[in-house]
Amino acid sequence: MQRKRFQKRTEDFICENCGKEVRGNGYTDHCPGCLWSKHVDVNPGDRKSDCSGLMEPIGIEAKNREYVIYYRCFKCGFEHRVKSAPDDNLDEIINHPFKT
Repeated sequence: MQRKRFQKRTEDFICENCGKEVRGNGYTDHCPGCLWSKHVDVNPGDRKSDCSGLMEPIGIEAKNREYVIYYRCFKCGFEHRVKSAPDDNLDEIINHPFKT
């Protein structure tokens, strides 16, 4: 069984949901302002997905004083989860009307 391997990529981007300019740090995979993401990876950081659909944050889980954000792609329905980042908007994490 082959494990998913993370590929660090430092990329800046403009959030397609809210328009925020985001400075990447090599681990940035979602907008820290609105928490939305984009379906660009098959495995974390590989940029091999052909989908490119917007990923809506649909749930949140608190684990060991960290938050895990659950996503669903609007275009293809793919779901995945990621840890929140230190610069994420905590108010958005706490108050977002997640769909679950």
